[in-house]
Amino acid sequence: MSDIKVGLIGFGNIGAGVVKLLQENADVIRSKVGTGIVLKKIADRDITSDRGVKVDPACLTTDVNDIFDDPEISIVIELIGGYEPAKTFVMKAIAKGKHIVTANKALLALHGQDIYAAAAEKQVAVQFEAAVGGGIPVLTAIKENLASNRFGSVIGIMNGTCNYILTRMTQEGADFSEVLKAAQELGYAEPDPTFDIEGVDTAHKLAILISLCFGTRIDFKDIHTEGISSITGLDVKYAKDFGYRIKLLAIGKLSDGKIEARVHPTMIPLHNPLAEVNGVFNAIRLTGDFVGPVMFYGRGAGQNPTASAIVGDLIGLSRGMVAGGSRSVAPLGFLDQEIRSLPVKPITEIISKYMLRFSAVDQPGVLAAIAASLGNHGISIESMMQTAHQTNDDSPVPIVIMTHEASEGAVQAALAEIDRLDIISHKTSYIRIEDNLE
Repeated sequence: MSDIKVGLIGFGNIGAGVVKLLQENADVIRSKVGTGIVLKKIADRDITSDRGVKVDPACLTTDVNDIFDDPEISIVIELIGGYEPAKTFVMKAIAKGKHIVTANKALLALHGQDIYAAAAEKQVAVQFEAAVGGGIPVLTAIKENLASNRFGSVIGIMNGTCNYILTRMTQEGADFSEVLKAAQELGYAEPDPTFDIEGVDTAHKLAILISLCFGTRIDFKDIHTEGISSITGLDVKYAKDFGYRIKLLAIGKLSDGKIEARVHPTMIPLHNPLAEVNGVFNAIRLTGDFVGPVMFYGRGAGQNPTASAIVGDLIGLSRGMVAGGSRSVAPLGFLDQEIRSLPVKPITEIISKYMLRFSAVDQPGVLAAIAASLGNHGISIESMMQTAHQTNDDSPVPIVIMTHEASEGAVQAALAEIDRLDIISHKTSYIRIEDNLE
């Protein structure tokens, strides 16, 4: 069989990594596929800047239509990111009967259903291993190796920027803003880090994982999303004192026909393996009914790991083409007609433990008033600690309470009531606790 021709849209850092991998490991790829995988066209607005890889100038173009209109190109890699023009380009490639490989989690989280439907109609494949976890092969595992399982949960640390920040805050006692600046200088965080630190990037990835694990459509807007920008050194300290570590956690669960879909800072017991995932590393933990708990760990971003996942998708598609097939696995691993629309549980209905941090006036009766309000809403106290005044002034003191399990709605109602009391000087902060990560 002749070489399989590929078009690449987006020649940035990841695109350069794909070129490098295809060049350096061409012999390995040929030995595993039975033919070569060749980049015939690379489209980008900038085709003059040095990317650190040698490319035949004849394959470079500023016109994406050179890819769409080339009948020899059977696979298109989309690496421009974002929603548009990425969606338009992907849909046009599909309309031309070309398979898609993408790392664009934002695009799939918001427009995946449209893309999958178009691909099904044209009987082409959409592969996106690099969209979640960089080089960690978790999506392929869900769709193939673990496909016989019913999944109960998918939980993970999926943003290296946030994990780097929280790791340094934990290990060094560093301030959030200080570490964020360092992350930007090191290239771990974008100049505008909003998508990362406010949990949006993680929520994009969770949307994809929930669809794959539970065979359901999910509206991205239904995922409860909080970031880490409000986490303070005090939060980190008290979490440690109680035997926990704070991580930005993505949580997807299926129970009683409803989906839990939430991203937020979470306290994890120190003995749990996820608590030991540090720096820019990611980890995703799945629980299947037969396989039990399985955790995938590795670098969740970066040129080489992401390129590895993209070229892995290319190899899988190419093997199918060599064997004479086209679309062997549906994008979500389920037959298209089997995809459901399960309801998403409102955040107020989730059950969790909580760490509550009050800023209160130092006077008799304060704890009794707080406890009474919590009790009125059915929230019981597991443990607490109070820091004594270091000075003789009237400044507020922190009171930190660990609750037993309670509904989110009850906690929010109780805190709204408590924060109206004269004895409370600042809005109460709270962090959810996950003791059982099954």
